[in-house]
Amino acid sequence: MKKLNVKLIDFWIVIPYILLLGIGVVMVYSASFYNNMMVGGSTTQYLVKQAIFAVIGMVLCFLGYMLKTSILKSRGVITILAGITIPVLLYLVFKGILVPSNKVNGAFAWVNLGLFNYQPLEMAKVFFVMYLALVLSNKRKVLMDVTFKEMLRTNVQQIVILGGTIFLVLIQPDIGGAMVLTLISIVMISASTIPSKLIISMDVSLVAVVGMIVTFLFTFKPGHFAQSYQYQRFLAMQNPFALERGAGAQLVNSFYAISNGGLFGVGLGNSIQKRGYLPEPHTDFILAIISEELGVVGVVIVLLLLATIVLRMLLVGIRSQNVYTSLVMYGVATMMMTQIFLNVGGLLGIIPLTGVTLPFISYGGSSMMILSLALGIVLNLEAEEKYDSIKLR
Repeated sequence: MKKLNVKLIDFWIVIPYILLLGIGVVMVYSASFYNNMMVGGSTTQYLVKQAIFAVIGMVLCFLGYMLKTSILKSRGVITILAGITIPVLLYLVFKGILVPSNKVNGAFAWVNLGLFNYQPLEMAKVFFVMYLALVLSNKRKVLMDVTFKEMLRTNVQQIVILGGTIFLVLIQPDIGGAMVLTLISIVMISASTIPSKLIISMDVSLVAVVGMIVTFLFTFKPGHFAQSYQYQRFLAMQNPFALERGAGAQLVNSFYAISNGGLFGVGLGNSIQKRGYLPEPHTDFILAIISEELGVVGVVIVLLLLATIVLRMLLVGIRSQNVYTSLVMYGVATMMMTQIFLNVGGLLGIIPLTGVTLPFISYGGSSMMILSLALGIVLNLEAEEKYDSIKLR
């Protein structure tokens, strides 16, 4: 029970986390009640669900915090994470191929569990962080002096598992999710003990390959790709007002919401764009509703709370003397930072819409619970280091 010592708890993470959960519950209700009322449903439907997700999230955060670090570092945990991620991704891919009409927003990424929809991508993010942290920390001495060929030869299993998982997410298709997993991998590998020259050559090669693939797709526009939901989102980003009645509708109404809000907003509950103009405003575009109702001030507060958590994890990772702890910190920070960038960049029209949720704010059970678990693990590893340092005094 040593971890219940208040001195071991990082309140720079805990307080912003709790505040974000509260803001998320309130804003999900504000963004969803009007549409629910119009269709004759309960106006508190999403409020109740999001509140339940928040409570479950806090419980998972606590459990992640209380687990023994030896359990977190065990291969058994990695095997369990892989077992509830990769087979489900395979199932979704095959189901999407066999029954393409059941895709939602152009992708087949969820499994209906009754109470909520399970998105294996969220678990894949934690799996990537824990798996890479374990492998890279265990091989830290070997990786200090390794050539590119030796690294490929000795890490075939890891490359196949990670690359295969990213591929399964990509062909759902979920480009945003594949980007998050790829960036987690790049950051954690770059932060490992692999020689800098090798990391730079790997990163440059990866960027070149991705660049060539993207260039090919958007230059030659293969038939299937040109008709895809993802390509339409790219066109919408380039000129949303030209596609206002089609793929650009969400982005245009997001702009209207941001413009309406101004500095201080129109008041909580008074958004116009959530009233049938902005589809599903309680999910990917909830920050646009926050901007309209609470203004720039409200958006800045939310982003500052998120930034506090991310920056705190990066700081703890930099200060840590333990390779495993540092890598977990960098991995979870990258997970959150990438989601924030993809969500905010999408609703501002800087990048194509990816369907990525805003951490702890957007409606969604899988995202809320997995991110909370990840924060619990982060707090756990930090507390363990603090306890060890206190014992050495």
